[in-house]
Amino acid sequence: MLISIFVNDGTGSMAGPTFGSYIVSQRKAKGISQKDLAARIQREEDGKPISAQYLNDIERDRRNPTSDHIINQFAAALDAPPEYLFYLAGTLPQYARDAGVSPEQATRIISAFRKSGS
Repeated sequence: MLISIFVNDGTGSMAGPTFGSYIVSQRKAKGISQKDLAARIQREEDGKPISAQYLNDIERDRRNPTSDHIINQFAAALDAPPEYLFYLAGTLPQYARDAGVSPEQATRIISAFRKSGS
């Protein structure tokens, strides 16, 4: 599966996507309404779907996903790589946090990733 890593930010320049802009683009590409996507994303604590307003806030980058569970739900609903969604959300999945990566190791990994994109 090909993932676009840049989106037009509306200013004529190309900028990397945000979590919200990526969710919007994937949702629209799959022809899913906000209401339908929200109904597919279930909260971990009670199994109830998120609200369309919460999804709207995420898509407009006014809120961030609140848990690994929510990010994984978006990945499943949109057939998107969860690791990429964690990256866009600016977090690591719990299994990576549990691995005990030090801040120095995380910095080296991200620096290597950034250099490979140049």
